[in-house]
Order: sequence, then structure tokens, then C-alpha cells
Amino acid sequence: MPFYVSPEQQMKDKADYARKGIARGRSVVVLQYDDGILFVADNPSRALHKISEIYDRIAFAAVGKYNEFENLRLGGVRYADVNGYQYDRKDVTARGLANVYAQSLGTIFTETNKPYEVELVVAEAGTEAASDQIYRLTFDGSVADEHGYVAMGGQADAVAQALKDRFQEDMSLAAALKAAVQSLEAQDTDRHLEAKSLEVAVLDRNREHRLFKRLPAARIEALLGEAGESASDGSGGSGDDDAGES
Repeated sequence: MPFYVSPEQQMKDKADYARKGIARGRSVVVLQYDDGILFVADNPSRALHKISEIYDRIAFAAVGKYNEFENLRLGGVRYADVNGYQYDRKDVTARGLANVYAQSLGTIFTETNKPYEVELVVAEAGTEAASDQIYRLTFDGSVADEHGYVAMGGQADAVAQALKDRFQEDMSLAAALKAAVQSLEAQDTDRHLEAKSLEVAVLDRNREHRLFKRLPAARIEALLGEAGESASDGSGGSGDDDAGES
């Protein structure tokens, strides 16, 4: 006689399995700053990226199993390229891409034995901060419209709480990066993240055409040093000091 598992228990087991897999990974944070959207990942690898460009104003960040979120990233790039070519580049939006990812993840979660162990953020930089879009997608296809900041993977709750305490609207790039790094370090009080162990990128609304840009280790180190100097000068890392942004 075959072993019976109720649909409710089956869905719960899948969800628990996916959550455990995601929690084993290193964290990623996404937050707005005065000139765009900042992505920071605890990722020492120079080849296996957690943060990538999707289209002109859209970027992608993920945690979990690399092969699974890389498949999703490639599918998103193809979706964006085809729609931008058939219609207009402005018709490719983060919301449309988030809907496509939600359908794919939802189908995989309900119709396969093993769900994807991934969590995603799809972000689009608008012409001003109020028009920025940040969507968080979980392993079951759920979508959340986020504002200000997002933390995923690892001890995400601890990172999110640290971000909540440090985040301010209209932060400079240096201040936002410092807040992100300190929030990632909040998972382990004994850990200090150096520039070479970070993957950092921005959607900079001041750039033309393609807004995505990766920051090299030297630039990351300079920004962290700038944020430290601002704090020692008593500015508190607010958005009033935006020197050194790019």
C-alpha cells in the first residue's frame, strides 16, 4: 500500500526544505541610496556572481543554489531581450520580469518534487527615488513589493533588523555601503568583511542607457574609508555628504 501524504503536509515539507537550503547561503542586501539602488553580497568569488545586470535599468540579486538562480537569471535576460526587441526597450520592466519569475517559481514549487532553493530580488531604478521598484520573490513564487531595503539568505532576520536600524532615505553611496556591510556583519559579531570578500554593484540613475555598474575592490575600500571619515567628522553617515559618489 503506497504511503499517503496530504497536500498540506507535502507543501509544508517542500517549504521547509527550501528555507533550510536558502538559510545555508551567505546573505545579500539591496537598498536605495540617493542616486539609485545598491546591491551588496557577502561573496568572495570573483566568477560566480550573485548580482547581475538584466536590462538597461534592471538588475537581479539572488541567494541559494547557484545553478538554480543562474537558470532563472538567463531566462530573465532572454525575456528582456525578446520583449525589448519586439516592442520597445521601455516596455521591459521589473514588474513584468517579477511576474514571469513568480509564475516559473510557483509552477516548479507545486508541480515538482524538489522546489528551487532560491530567493530573488528584481530591482529597477527610476528617474527619481520615488519611482524605484524593488520586488522580492521567494521559492514558492510569492512576490513582495519592497521599499527602502531588503535582506535575503543566511540569517536574514538579523541582517534586516540591522538594516532597519541603519537605513535612512537619501543616503550617500558611501553611507549606504557602510550600512549594508555593518548589517551583513551583524550575523556574526566576530566577523569583519573586507572589500575583497564583497560583491557590490549599483543601478546609478545618473548614468546613461545602461545603469548597472560593478564596483571593484579598490572602489569599495575607498567608499568604506570615506564613510568612516564622515562618521568621525560627526556627519553620522547621512545623505548630506555625497562626495565621492559615482
